[in-house]
Amino acid sequence: MRFAIWYDYSMQEKSKNRKLQIEIVTQMLALATSALGLVAALAWNSFIQTFMNEYIKKFLPNSGLVSLLLYALIVTALAVMVTYQLSTIKEKLE
Repeated sequence: MRFAIWYDYSMQEKSKNRKLQIEIVTQMLALATSALGLVAALAWNSFIQTFMNEYIKKFLPNSGLVSLLLYALIVTALAVMVTYQLSTIKEKLE
């Protein structure tokens, strides 16, 4: 009888430990994905700003507001395209 109680308790503890390990790994994955997403966003931000400064401002000198508008439109279009593509992939997987 004692063995059965101990065995049940041991299995419950193993199950709890397994669930905790899965939750920790899930959270680490979410944090790592978010961190890498931020790094990628900053890289794209630098690229787009450099592109705007080196190519667009040559054709539109003294147009700070127009350059910022173009930058905002490019970033928004990029965000919409990526979100749409990821949503399409998710729908295909479901």
